[in-house]
Amino acid sequence: MAFDNSIVKFTSVKFDKLSAESTLPAKFARLLKSVPFKDKFEGKTIALKMHLGGDIGYTTIHPIFVSILIEELKINGADVFVTDLYRMENKNFGVRNSKIRGYTEEILNAPIYPVAGVFDKYYYPKPVDFKSLKEIQIAGHVYDADGIVVFSHLKGHGVSSFGGAIKNLAMGCVTQKTRLNLHRLEGGIIWDAGKCTHCEKCIKACRYKANRFDKDGNYRTFFHNCTYCQHCVEVCPGEALVFTGKYYVDFQKGLAMAADEILKTFESGSVFYINMLLDITMQCDCWGFSTPQIVPDIGIVASDDIVSVEKASLDLIGNQDPIPGSINQGRILRQGSHIFERIWGKDPYIQIDIMEKQGLGNSSYKIEEIL
Repeated sequence: MAFDNSIVKFTSVKFDKLSAESTLPAKFARLLKSVPFKDKFEGKTIALKMHLGGDIGYTTIHPIFVSILIEELKINGADVFVTDLYRMENKNFGVRNSKIRGYTEEILNAPIYPVAGVFDKYYYPKPVDFKSLKEIQIAGHVYDADGIVVFSHLKGHGVSSFGGAIKNLAMGCVTQKTRLNLHRLEGGIIWDAGKCTHCEKCIKACRYKANRFDKDGNYRTFFHNCTYCQHCVEVCPGEALVFTGKYYVDFQKGLAMAADEILKTFESGSVFYINMLLDITMQCDCWGFSTPQIVPDIGIVASDDIVSVEKASLDLIGNQDPIPGSINQGRILRQGSHIFERIWGKDPYIQIDIMEKQGLGNSSYKIEEIL
């Protein structure tokens, strides 16, 4: 559904005086007070979808903001639970590892559930037809909820250029099988033996034990385990690993298709999006570690419209130069009109265009600043 004259609420990290009420948590609370949550969510069970990060990553959303949001939702009559992936294949990610970043039921005052159950087998299949993507397996705990708040830490991403509400929804509310099939839209991985020094950085970078060198020194990928996350490709110093095709546009089309199927499960007015423009790193939180922020902190944006909230986020970040030391040494910035495009070589606004063409929102928006 597209929204005419979409409103994007925004509150800035900037402050006018040294007082608690001038800082971002207090301003976030005031932003939330301006949203008619009672009309949207009273008497409903609401999924609070987050990316809970993993391993030693520390740049996910701070628990204080999560607690403020949950309290406001409850005040307005919502029954809230937090949800993310369980990561059977790696206990150091998602729900299984969330408490190290302060995400516990005691701190947040809400239960934390794995989106598709502990064994990733609780889902509702929805048939689609886009190249190799034939089915979207919507996570059961998301599907069963009456509404959803998509609470996202915006950051860079190697395939989609950035990850925000769209990626949080499309990749985080489905099963591991669907995530794998979405990544497969990117193309395969090929190895150039002539460029390979067998440093094994690619092997160490793979969390899923999907690659190895055989007894003859040939690079092998076990695609049953491979998630096409590109970590092996990005860390290779000799560029010996490449994709057979940079089909990142197909990946983004797949994200839009998955997001569309997920959103169809909710009644109109039962979805809300919040993007945190803090600790914006070059890479996704799924890497399991954090690097310095590439731009200064900006603030928080929120809207009923997923296209507008993502467009506003990108516009606010803009094409400023990365903070010195925030990208890995030796990395050469590419041509582009946005900082994410210069880092990853992919236009971040493609996601916006695809989602808008599918009728999922409006790229035209008006900022309503909350002081």
